[in-house]
Amino acid sequence: MNLNKRNYPPEHGIRLPAGEMARLVVRLFRKVGMPREDAELLGDILTGNDLRCLFSHGTRQVPYYLQKIRDGAVNPRPEISVVSEAPAALVMDGDGGLGYFPCYEGTQKIIQKARAGGVAALTTRNHQHVGAAGNYARLAVAHDCIGLSVSSYGTYIEPGSMIFDVVNTSPISVAIPAGEQPPLVMDMGGTLINFEEELFRRLPTTFFKAMALCSVLRGLGSVFAGAYRPECRTSPWASDHGAFIAVVNVDHFMPLDELKREMDRFIGDARQTKPLPGMERAELAGGNEWTWAKENEQKGIPVSDEHRQVLQKEADILGVETPFAHYPNTRF
Repeated sequence: MNLNKRNYPPEHGIRLPAGEMARLVVRLFRKVGMPREDAELLGDILTGNDLRCLFSHGTRQVPYYLQKIRDGAVNPRPEISVVSEAPAALVMDGDGGLGYFPCYEGTQKIIQKARAGGVAALTTRNHQHVGAAGNYARLAVAHDCIGLSVSSYGTYIEPGSMIFDVVNTSPISVAIPAGEQPPLVMDMGGTLINFEEELFRRLPTTFFKAMALCSVLRGLGSVFAGAYRPECRTSPWASDHGAFIAVVNVDHFMPLDELKREMDRFIGDARQTKPLPGMERAELAGGNEWTWAKENEQKGIPVSDEHRQVLQKEADILGVETPFAHYPNTRF
């Protein structure tokens, strides 16, 4: 069984300082009309995921986003707005742009609301891809809060199709802060298993649980978030994505120091156990990413040759200089 899938450090490539990668992202998106502030936020988020080796939702997404903007499907200069607001609730509109901007701004706002009232929640609509759900759950953890983030998009299930078609890649993330140990961060898509009739007969419960999970993700992240609203579905932009994000201020429920101490005990005990077959070490959700990020902040992001070529191609199209040639001595 091959466990070295896309979100593991590559075996060969070069190392690039995170600052260099972020600046490259800024230059690329500035070329397609994105304001500097938005491009810098996007660069920080995507590069942060690269540092954690979450490459599927890091800068490898750049070609997809650039093409969407060039095709006129994504608004490069969205005007993010507040649709409605209450002491513990917020609804944000993304104006047909990438979902990073209303989700990030909205999460910052509900963190402040949760500080005052203990819990706050956000929905976002009328935008495109939000990236990894963990982007926003981790933002809550950075402020010593618990974060929950769900996203989905407005697609209908065709009559006559199999009910298992409700399962898609809609993501969910739950993040809980710790002290000295890695924070506990579940960050995953809803596609847990692909349908195979023989496998279904052997493991029916697994399939039913996958359907239940994805149904809830789509209910919260698209239906409740407003992705099916007429103005979103008839927008000139491809803006049928939504998100549901909630933040819990730990101090309203228990002392933060107590939570961190007990989370450290729980996570630390788990890290002393035997790892699963094929794994280097025993880690709970988020542990590997925490370890990789610490290493990569010092050594640089490990960029595979294929990853580098993908970004170089986009840079060549847009006439943007890349930093890759300056780091041949980092090859591994």
